[in-house]
Amino acid sequence: MRIDVVTLFPELIELPLRTSIVGRAAEAGLVEFGVHDLREHGLGRHRSVDDYPYGGGAGMVMRPEPLFAAIEPLRAAGAQVILLDPAGERLTDALARELATIPHLALVCGRYEGIDERVRTLVDREVSIGDYVLTGGELPALVLVDAVVRLVPGVIAQASHEGDSFAAGLLEHPQYTRPESFRDLPVPPVLLSGHHGEVERWRRGEALRRTHARRPDLLEEAELTADDRAFLAGLDADS
Repeated sequence: MRIDVVTLFPELIELPLRTSIVGRAAEAGLVEFGVHDLREHGLGRHRSVDDYPYGGGAGMVMRPEPLFAAIEPLRAAGAQVILLDPAGERLTDALARELATIPHLALVCGRYEGIDERVRTLVDREVSIGDYVLTGGELPALVLVDAVVRLVPGVIAQASHEGDSFAAGLLEHPQYTRPESFRDLPVPPVLLSGHHGEVERWRRGEALRRTHARRPDLLEEAELTADDRAFLAGLDADS
């Protein structure tokens, strides 16, 4: 997989791409990154990339010429172009899994008051990481990279992400490690039992319990068995 990032601040992008699981994936050749400094396509002696908005208003708007110059070669190379934008579709586990199957992504990071609207003609889709505004698209781009790269085959064990929160439509069950008791807080005995069937039933029940308490909206779309529905009905009866 290859991921290109178009940004005015490559230093914000480069170090995280060399760190932790994402960095190890690149070292192993499972993913390749390209970071493109938009300023290289800036106009004039000062490499200008922005200008005042037509019609007036606060802030500056990113000009189309540098963005077209940066994006068009990536499109020609076969990249699916994604603009990180607050108005885009919400980044979800399902979307991350879809994007992880695409061989070449190009992520475009906006800045200032946004991009000239004509740049959207080069964009295949727009993605948002939440209903809030940041100073630029670099942090959202890194969030998307992290969410996608960990799903690329070989980056982490498949079992590690199959049980993640949202992967099955539920929040993940609680996790415990050593010691067995810490400050009078013990590990649930079922996890020490060695009975794999009971452990799986406990984990499913706790995932349902946590989702019911914290994100009941997820239950509307989750794939639930008859046993799951009976368990949830019991939680409703107890509340």
